[in-house]
Amino acid sequence: MFLRAQLSAQIATLVDFAVSIVLNEWFNVYYIYATLCGSISGGVTNCVINYKWTFHTTDCSPYFVIFKYILVWLGSIGINLWGTFLLTELLKGKPDTPLLSESYAFIIAKVVVAVMVAVLWNYNLHRVFVFRDMHINQKIKKRLINIKKQHGNKETSQEDA
Repeated sequence: MFLRAQLSAQIATLVDFAVSIVLNEWFNVYYIYATLCGSISGGVTNCVINYKWTFHTTDCSPYFVIFKYILVWLGSIGINLWGTFLLTELLKGKPDTPLLSESYAFIIAKVVVAVMVAVLWNYNLHRVFVFRDMHINQKIKKRLINIKKQHGNKETSQEDA
């Protein structure tokens, strides 16, 4: 499963990077907006591949997967955006003493941040949360039944007092 997830992530990353770099380099879209568009394109690609091929999700409704994926994805996009911004600005250096051009700084930052987010955030949350049926409703019902059993079915009312 890990290897399939990594292949899926690499395909999605290629889509993400292609969209981001083409928008930034060819169409002069500001790198933050280019990163957002790339992240959205890569995210849709990743979700479809993971749902159908990587995790063989058969016991979880596609609607729940989409909902959970969007939650994790929003965090991923936020980390990618802020991480890419901060690292790009750090690599560019000060205006009077630049370390790298904005284009090189952006591409290096994008690669470093994307790898970290893919391994530390996306894979783990996809594996344990997004593509797994958590049976939340059944767990809540079981817990309520256990609480009732532990405390008995004592109902206090004003008449008993």
